[in-house]
Amino acid sequence: MFEQIKHNMETISGVEIYPILSLLIFFFFFVGLGIWVFSYGKDKIQEMSNIPLEEGQVIISKDR
Repeated sequence: MFEQIKHNMETISGVEIYPILSLLIFFFFFVGLGIWVFSYGKDKIQEMSNIPLEEGQVIISKDR
């Protein structure tokens, strides 16, 4: 079965760009995600980490 797929893929013009594009999308997504995670505000992280401990209280976030 793989031989049929491989043969069909070899006959498509310009098919070699798809693995490169897939790798670049994957790479830039996770680099962007890492930048977003490490640049996230420490005060917001602290606020979210205290949510389970504050039962029954209404949380008013600065983001709303």
